[in-house]
Amino acid sequence: MAKLRVGVLISGRGSNLAALIEAARAADYPAEIACVVSNKADAPGLAIAAASGIPTTIVSHKDHPDRESFDRAVSGELERQGVELVVLAGFMRIFSAWFPTRWADRLINIHPSLLPAFKGMHVQQQALDAGVRVSGCTAHLVIPDLDSGPIIAQAAVPVLAGDTEETLSARILRQEHRLYPLVVRWFAEGRVSIGGDRVTVRGLACDAMLLFSPEP
Repeated sequence: MAKLRVGVLISGRGSNLAALIEAARAADYPAEIACVVSNKADAPGLAIAAASGIPTTIVSHKDHPDRESFDRAVSGELERQGVELVVLAGFMRIFSAWFPTRWADRLINIHPSLLPAFKGMHVQQQALDAGVRVSGCTAHLVIPDLDSGPIIAQAAVPVLAGDTEETLSARILRQEHRLYPLVVRWFAEGRVSIGGDRVTVRGLACDAMLLFSPEP
């Protein structure tokens, strides 16, 4: 059976990209990384992709007059590679409404908070400032509204006494690396159903899958 062709969009270090590439190396993993697109030519994640023989493309937002023209250029690269699922992995651009509409129900992101709490930037510091006891990450479908869209799955981590933005970020990132390849697998296995603002995953015990981390 053909594997699901995944396109990954990055802007930076590519740690989640690396986790996806590692997962895809397994013979029984039902998805493959078809291409990586970055809006920044110096994104370290490009080297990670190239080292694994994955086609890379740079589409600079600086070369386009507005968001939609940039989005259309990115989409064109994904379409040329036959991409079926688009995965955002540290892609630091806000889309026009056109892109999530074009890739509706086939565009996912992972955000380092338990959405709908703490949207935007520096969300780990937001969590610390709010005094929450639990934080984590959320894999969700992307819609035109920022850091919104139906939740697919979440992984929770404790917020510890003495945590800083850096230590909490690192703890959450480890869970992102576990959760994102799992979510991509669910899509590739055809287990994800989308109805309105709710996502269900066939074979799970509940509709909203919350993965609690056993590590500190």
